[in-house]
Amino acid sequence: MRIPLIAAIPTLLCGMPLHAQVEPVLPPVPEWSGASESWIVRPGDPWITPAEETGFARTPSYDETRAWLEKLVGESPLLTKVTFGTSAEGRELYYVRASTAAKEGRPVVLVQAGIHSHEISGKDAGLMLLRDIALGGKEDLLGKVDLVFVPIYNVDGHEQVSRFNAPHLRGPANSGSRNTAQRINLNRDYAKAAAPETRALLPLLRQLDPVLYLDMHASDGFDHGYDVTYTYAGWGRHVQSPAIAEWLQGSFEDGVNAFVRQQGHNPHFYPSALDDYRIDKGLRMSAEGPRYSTGYGDFARIPVVLVEMHNLKPYRQRVLGVYAMMEGALRTAAASLPQLQSAIAIDRSARPKTLTVKWARDEQPFTTISFTGMAFERVQSLASGAEEIRYLGQEQQWELPVTGEHPVSHVTLPEAWWVPAAERDVIALLDLHGISYERIDTARDLTLEMATASNMQLGPIYDAEARMSADFRRDKRNVRMAAGSIRVPYDQPRGLLAAALLEPEAVDSVFSWGFFPELMENSGSRERFLLAPVAERMLESDPELRDAFEQRLASDATFAADPQARLKWFAEKSPYFAAPLPIYPIGRELKDQ
Repeated sequence: MRIPLIAAIPTLLCGMPLHAQVEPVLPPVPEWSGASESWIVRPGDPWITPAEETGFARTPSYDETRAWLEKLVGESPLLTKVTFGTSAEGRELYYVRASTAAKEGRPVVLVQAGIHSHEISGKDAGLMLLRDIALGGKEDLLGKVDLVFVPIYNVDGHEQVSRFNAPHLRGPANSGSRNTAQRINLNRDYAKAAAPETRALLPLLRQLDPVLYLDMHASDGFDHGYDVTYTYAGWGRHVQSPAIAEWLQGSFEDGVNAFVRQQGHNPHFYPSALDDYRIDKGLRMSAEGPRYSTGYGDFARIPVVLVEMHNLKPYRQRVLGVYAMMEGALRTAAASLPQLQSAIAIDRSARPKTLTVKWARDEQPFTTISFTGMAFERVQSLASGAEEIRYLGQEQQWELPVTGEHPVSHVTLPEAWWVPAAERDVIALLDLHGISYERIDTARDLTLEMATASNMQLGPIYDAEARMSADFRRDKRNVRMAAGSIRVPYDQPRGLLAAALLEPEAVDSVFSWGFFPELMENSGSRERFLLAPVAERMLESDPELRDAFEQRLASDATFAADPQARLKWFAEKSPYFAAPLPIYPIGRELKDQ
């Protein structure tokens, strides 16, 4: 049983004090123009998008977006609109598929916009690209691959419109919110799948099995000279899918960067600073668990690219930059399709022997890169009482160190995991992730490696869940698995994803995400009339125990005066009454069994 989600908190739309309505102060922005501006249709064009119509000042609502797309789908035999789920508030989740094929089955490039619905440039770019594919002569983009476009993934958050949602973004004026109606961040939910949106998306991913999956965002962080940035799991260093990472670092980067630059944009890998207030410390790269889209793709062997449009660039420029990234990705995937499919097959056939479950930041950088930053000055702030950064809108060339991570601990992976029939939430989660297993019809006695938990702690609330941590000691035990229990073999294409979910030490395991809060529950007390005579016999039969008890009485007056505490002291040392350490219920079948 899982710890229940935090109740949704309604958005406050009124009652804002006057002083809270001060406009955000954003840094100056350099002037920009590029070839991609030719993609904007003229005013009055019958297929102008809602964002184009407002000069990219606003983005269309959920209803306006759907109505515009349904009209476009009705005009083109290349397009179909498909429902794949329903949000927490009952809105339709849908995608538009662009294809020249009569039947489905061709390789798919999946583009997803609005997972954080205030970062919505991917939606408005996708509307323009679909229009140009259907009616504007770009049908050739579908020569070898289909485009599947999810215009708004976080549909409920999209409608929680407020000009206070994203003060760090330079437009649009009517952005939605980061989280869903249930306060869930969908880009932290891929592993635990708590949101109905995630539970709809995971089966879609299995159905489409995309050769490339683009997840569209806008950035946070410091100011710099790049408008189109992107990343994938660990930048290819801390990865579970090395063949896919090699393709992303090679063919993808080469093809996409060249195309995006041709359109007048400046692409770069997504720069994540060690310290936004001390840029000279450099950039960082980190290992990713499957809670994130990129980390999930790494474990599930799906090429995933997270696109981060620079938040401080104007919305018009960001939309055009996303368009360039989408078209460049389609062209690149089609141009190197055999190599891409080969990389996916290689990683899906790999069976690593271990899984790293803990990483730590390196003390020293592994490289230094040339980087286009923005000039800034430091000014004393009356509000903070410290020096704050003020960006000046002028590009500067920097040399920045890049620091990675190193493995701290790992687990050796078993032949299989055994999940008891009673753990229905875990089994349902495995079904969502497309992880194969065998179910037993009759009870079976097994010798399994089981993990005993100690030092368990309930962490702070994170993404609407209470995280759990513990130390684990493993030993072999005789275990009876009831009828209906399942055996999850490691030897399967998603075996590494199974490991990330079922090994309790893993950062995004079902244990870490609070699927087993009952392990922390006290097993109950014993009656004093039973404890007292047992304690007296223990004193009579064990001189060392009696000496320890007398020393405790002499040194702790509070303990000596508390009958319940005294009996508890004995109970903890008695095999009859001591509460056993909790055992993580998922067992491991080792290779030598």
